[in-house]
Amino acid sequence: MVRMGEDDMVRKRGKSRSRRSRVLATLTVVPIAMVLSGPIQAQPATAKTQRQQAARNEPAQAQQVPAPEIVNAEVPRKEPTDPLDGPPFVTARTWAIADGRTGGILWGHDEAKSVEIASTTKIMTAFVVLNLAATEPGVMDESVTFSKRADQTLGSTSDVREGERLPVRELLYGLLLPSGNDAAVAFAEHFGGRLKPPSDAPHEADPLPRFIAEMNRVAVELGLKESHFANPNGLPAPGHHSSARDLAKLTQKALAVPTFAGYVKTLKHGCSLVDGKGQKRNVVWTNTNRLLATEGYDGVKTGTTRAAGECLVASGHRGDDHLIVVILGASSNEARYADARNLFRYAWLMRGQRAGQVRAPRLSSGLRDHQEDSSR
Repeated sequence: MVRMGEDDMVRKRGKSRSRRSRVLATLTVVPIAMVLSGPIQAQPATAKTQRQQAARNEPAQAQQVPAPEIVNAEVPRKEPTDPLDGPPFVTARTWAIADGRTGGILWGHDEAKSVEIASTTKIMTAFVVLNLAATEPGVMDESVTFSKRADQTLGSTSDVREGERLPVRELLYGLLLPSGNDAAVAFAEHFGGRLKPPSDAPHEADPLPRFIAEMNRVAVELGLKESHFANPNGLPAPGHHSSARDLAKLTQKALAVPTFAGYVKTLKHGCSLVDGKGQKRNVVWTNTNRLLATEGYDGVKTGTTRAAGECLVASGHRGDDHLIVVILGASSNEARYADARNLFRYAWLMRGQRAGQVRAPRLSSGLRDHQEDSSR
């Protein structure tokens, strides 16, 4: 590489100034397009200039504006007057209110419409695990070791790392409180091998699709006609959907399992994890369901994705009455709770409940509290 000395630099700058002077001198004679080294770049048009250009290109007839007397004489059409009876107005795309004892739908809007349901999927995931625990002694004490696939699952997390292990009974908190997508995959990997493969893949060895196949078999057994599962956590996927009435029916069945009811009413839970070297690490899981901070509500599960919107399956008691409210596709995090509370209030008023009739279930910090409550 040839280095340029200071004198060379001075001469180069002098030549440059001389060339610029000659170019400027010729600008009055030579068209500017001949001076520039490339074509002139058009500046991006603003929205205003685009509208002006469009107006110039439109036929004259299309640009005519009605006379003021015509515009001012128009009478806008309105929707009918808001009714004073019926359920409250909510932001949810679909919703359902169900009897907590039977799962029967009492009120709803598009409750049979099949839509994306986000992490409310994990109600079914936990239900499958607890069904296995009911038939196989010792399942709750089995140790689940997190794989790389589970650890790398996107979205909400239980914060368990690859190689760490914990009992099934503890991981269920990590699934249902912080809504761990990774915990759902870990459960599927742990239990899928002992379950039947999908009917269309009888030789499937991967435990994950085998667990998902079991979720769909249970859905058929429960009569969930608008439900089909493509994963255990509710991340968006083709063919993954349910309806408000199906989720209400599933939740009623799940709440009938005492251990499930104990998990979903728990506000916070701590757990110790053990890695492959025997080192312990503590984690704390906090429930994403804000309704639990209000007396009378005791579950169940939140869910959020862009496709599904803000979702909530809620359980509430007032007096001896038990209701399940399902909110799918609310407009915001705050809106899903407002929607649910308004629907609960409407339903309880319609069912003859009065102020002060609240049975306040004790918010559990563990299954022991729930088992004590359920024995009374």
